[in-house]
Amino acid sequence: MAWAALAPWPARAAPAAASVQLEDLTWPELQARIRAGSTIALVPVGGTEQSGPQIALGKHNARVRVLARRIAEQLGDAVVAPVLAYVPEGQIDPPTQHMRWPGTISIPVPAFEATLVGAARSLLAHGLCHVFFLGDHGGYRESLVRASAEVDRGRPAPRKGCGAQALPAYYRASDADFAQWLKAQGYSAAEIGTHAGLADTALTLATAPALVRTDPATLASGVRAEGGNGDPRRATAALGRPGADHVVEASVAAIRAAVGASARR
Repeated sequence: MAWAALAPWPARAAPAAASVQLEDLTWPELQARIRAGSTIALVPVGGTEQSGPQIALGKHNARVRVLARRIAEQLGDAVVAPVLAYVPEGQIDPPTQHMRWPGTISIPVPAFEATLVGAARSLLAHGLCHVFFLGDHGGYRESLVRASAEVDRGRPAPRKGCGAQALPAYYRASDADFAQWLKAQGYSAAEIGTHAGLADTALTLATAPALVRTDPATLASGVRAEGGNGDPRRATAALGRPGADHVVEASVAAIRAAVGASARR
């Protein structure tokens, strides 16, 4: 068959330069954005772990990508680095924590922290000033803090006020704050749960609905299932949207406050 007879590949639209996702930009586009005043880089940290029978393994990755984009868009001077999907999830052999369920991927804490440090130092070297780690999973919060402190150690002549920070406000908003709001709506703590329950499922439906299996039988099998905690049966996207909105609002406020404080030092 002659090449000329083959149908041409369909044209693909180039990613819009207005995107806040680092992966969508060319290096000159990023450089221009930094020169125009973009100073903030968000590093979304997810994880690949089991979340009951009704939520896919990539929940944290999809959720933090969506929320980080929304946060960056509200800030107006931020870009979003690629999601870090490989995080500590327990011992591999013998398996502990989430590693007891198929599909969970776990890496050693030192490797995880070194990756965070390298990512932050890379972004700072390119001219960004403030790097914030957004952790969607509670198990590695201490690692985010340690990595933030390590970023400046050994980095030549860091610019005044520039560096990396963990952002506790992000996780607090998605976890404790959202649970408290759900309680105020009349849901019980047993239903809200702490992992793969009502709160977790509703927040995922609001941000990455394709990752939730919503047929009644599967949702019913998630009620206090092994590896989960809570009852997801009444979860809806509408119930999760206020939680997602709060994560964005609380994170934007915390980032603006942190940037303002660093400018006054």
